[in-house]
Amino acid sequence: MNAEGELAPAVESILRAARSRGTPDARDGRVSMDERSVRSFADALARAEADGRVPLVAEVKPTSPTTDGSRTDDPVELARKMVDGGAAALSVLTEPEHFGGSPESLRRVREAVDVPVLRKDFVLREEQLDAVEADVVLLIVRFVDDLGGLLAAARERGFQVLVEVHTRDELAEALDAGAEIVGVNNRDLANLDVDLDTFESVAPAAPDDVTLVAESGISTPEDARRMRAAGADGLLVGSAVMDGDVTENARRLVEA
Repeated sequence: MNAEGELAPAVESILRAARSRGTPDARDGRVSMDERSVRSFADALARAEADGRVPLVAEVKPTSPTTDGSRTDDPVELARKMVDGGAAALSVLTEPEHFGGSPESLRRVREAVDVPVLRKDFVLREEQLDAVEADVVLLIVRFVDDLGGLLAAARERGFQVLVEVHTRDELAEALDAGAEIVGVNNRDLANLDVDLDTFESVAPAAPDDVTLVAESGISTPEDARRMRAAGADGLLVGSAVMDGDVTENARRLVEA
């Protein structure tokens, strides 16, 4: 894991909170997903593409350090509206301090929709995987000390894993660890600037059998077309969907 001094202050704060956050009550036991109940993330993206839709992973994100204000709508209502707008999958924040999320929100959303649901959080230790059931969990290469071990622990629980990278070196690390779904984050964690060139520079180094997701900075249909042309199998979009009418915002990107 890279030194905190190389990260923006907001990101350092998120990591400090993640390190100090309590783990699930031991009485709850380890989360274990029944393979029959897991919704395939890659298949959902492929179905959207086959239907002529842009494969959108819409994010239920009440707030974030890079946005102004917050939304207090019921996460379930937001999720349903995103699916109505054509989202192929959902991402639900469970990080509480900086993003206003919770495991309970994810639990309720997953019960209410029939698309795959990604748990968006900053998981650093194996026991943090046990907060809630999800179809997919996020692991961020830059923040994880033992990527291979944590990836294996997630899969043992039945999770699919989206491994997030920011550079070609991180992509190589993810592939060496066995990542099958890779997200390329266009946001520079040192200064929080967004540049869609990031995905365009990293994506060509990924093998064809890896599911690639473009993350951050996708705001317009033009952005969506650009990321798809660069090889994105799916687009993870938060603020551009959450800001306003979430159904129409999702539909606008899905129909790009």
